[in-house]
Amino acid sequence: QVQLVESGGGSVQAGGSLRLSCAVYGFTYSFYCMGWFRQAPGEEREGVAVIGSNGRTSYLDSVKGRFTISQDNAKNTLYLQMDSLKPEDTAMYYCAATWRLLDYRDYLRGGMYNYWGQGTQVTVSS
Repeated sequence: QVQLVESGGGSVQAGGSLRLSCAVYGFTYSFYCMGWFRQAPGEEREGVAVIGSNGRTSYLDSVKGRFTISQDNAKNTLYLQMDSLKPEDTAMYYCAATWRLLDYRDYLRGGMYNYWGQGTQVTVSS
């Protein structure tokens, strides 16, 4: 059974940094895409950053230049380095993965993903 387990969330002041991790259990092969999504209370879920198995990345416009997605295949772990955090980044962050061969324009579409973690909370205070 495939499990995605996030960690690294917390509370920081604006301008601070956090690094989220997503460990993959129960699957030894590479997903086609893995990524981070977030949802704030009362808001729609949105794709934040995704990386394909070919290394191609896609970012939400509002996080470009501040967030960096990466993965360590040897450790079966996905990361999201978040710098220059803003209060509007406050949300529950979810790790997701898919075996589907996605078109690049679909990378940030949550409905295309098969597996989800339980989420980790990120709170940024002003």
